[in-house]
Amino acid sequence: MAVTHTRPRLRVLGTSVTLLEQIRRRAERDLDIELEFIIRNAADAQRMAVMEPEAYDVYDQWFHDIDFVWPARAIQPIDVARIARWDELTLRARGRTSQGLLDDDSVPLQRLFVQPDGNLSAAPSDAISMLPLTHNVDSFVYCDEPLPDGLTPEEASWGWLLDERFAGRVALQAEPSIGVLDMALAASAWGMSFGCLGNLRIEEIDALTALLQRKRKSGHFTAFWANEAEAMELMASHRVCLQSLWSPALMRLHRGRHRYRLARPREGYRAWLGGMSLSCSLHGRALDAAYAYLNWWLDGWPGAVMARQGYYLSTPERTRQHLTAQEWDYWYVGLPARSGLCDADGVELIAKGAVREGGSYTSRMSHIGVWNTVMDEHNYLVRQWTRALVE
Repeated sequence: MAVTHTRPRLRVLGTSVTLLEQIRRRAERDLDIELEFIIRNAADAQRMAVMEPEAYDVYDQWFHDIDFVWPARAIQPIDVARIARWDELTLRARGRTSQGLLDDDSVPLQRLFVQPDGNLSAAPSDAISMLPLTHNVDSFVYCDEPLPDGLTPEEASWGWLLDERFAGRVALQAEPSIGVLDMALAASAWGMSFGCLGNLRIEEIDALTALLQRKRKSGHFTAFWANEAEAMELMASHRVCLQSLWSPALMRLHRGRHRYRLARPREGYRAWLGGMSLSCSLHGRALDAAYAYLNWWLDGWPGAVMARQGYYLSTPERTRQHLTAQEWDYWYVGLPARSGLCDADGVELIAKGAVREGGSYTSRMSHIGVWNTVMDEHNYLVRQWTRALVE
């Protein structure tokens, strides 16, 4: 009797940022698995990750989500010995710099290693909470038109988000844990003081959300967007001339040849890190398939796809092998494009001679003002932020 080969089935929960159809098709082919992408918005994906670990196998999301899924015991430790290219990850991705351990509590990688007592820290161990993969720095976009007197691209500031000279033409992201960082960076540029930008106290949250509410009621903010498609439409339709933005929307604006610029704020970028975790319900053959999928992401081809969206991956030298020399020089080195460059879908995206905003990988990742994170008073923040947007 002939034996029928049944391919392992793997369910990956995440957002449209990394769960791309071309990624799914290529992984199925390379790994001989059946791959289902469960695509949700960030809040719904987070909720499902915490409450329904039996409904997914791999969680693909921001690193700061570890503060929700790990305490809930929704995910299991990842065995570093089963990550074939672990030693090839950048030092930063492995929780280290050339000077040693990262020492900033706001850096996500302080939650990388699983300790014997089950807690997470930056102290190296044989297990990790999430495999660090995709990362980038975000800021805000403004129309490339004459700026108000006294403002120049070279002195771009998060404070522009609150500048009255842009009133009625500013948009902000609605997601509380990220939107509040954009607001805090902007408010600090105008003199509001914070003890720790990435971990606001209750009185600081109150002051910041009160400012947000006043600005909203005065008509300063045109809109609060929930996803990158909404953000892109706001800029493409010219409803706003300045707003915080994520890379997918930034790339779509490139396609449309709209006149705008991505700021390199003097206060620093807002940085983020994404990765993958394993559901606590995963075992056996599906667990083996999940490890194969995690390792596949480090092999280079997925990193090239991410690079063409403006993202970086934690094994850059593997990514380099799947980019042309011109692509590598533009996306990672920060050199002018020697020819027109295409996006991940093969559509010309970058014009010849263009230079990436912010420059090289090293320059951009060395100019960080704050990391996306989960604050101690997260629940209070969400309530106050939501109230400021609706009342």
